[in-house]
Amino acid sequence: MNWLLVVAGGMVGAPLRYLTDRAVQFRHDTVFPWGTFAVNVVGSLILGLLTGAVAAGAADSHLHLLVGTGLCGALTTYSTFSYETLRLAQDGARCYAAANVALSLAAGLGAAFAGVALARALWA
Repeated sequence: MNWLLVVAGGMVGAPLRYLTDRAVQFRHDTVFPWGTFAVNVVGSLILGLLTGAVAAGAADSHLHLLVGTGLCGALTTYSTFSYETLRLAQDGARCYAAANVALSLAAGLGAAFAGVALARALWA
């Protein structure tokens, strides 16, 4: 049963990642990978909120499997982030590559902490 929850979440997260990435990248026509950045930050926020909700007893482990592991696991993408950063560096856009690493790390961690803080405010 647990694996079905992960699969169901992944079935939503993967196309959502693709569609969001394309929509954001189309809107911001630049070499910086804003689409991947956006899905990773949003996924970090969702996972932080969910983790805080589980810790507060407001959500159970089944929801964590469905949304946390399934949806967020498919929505966020470390491999694409790595590939796009490497591609930027190889194409001579080293400042963009460094900015991608720094901004993604700071914003992703910030979003996760904000999600946990929001969950504590809502369910503590």
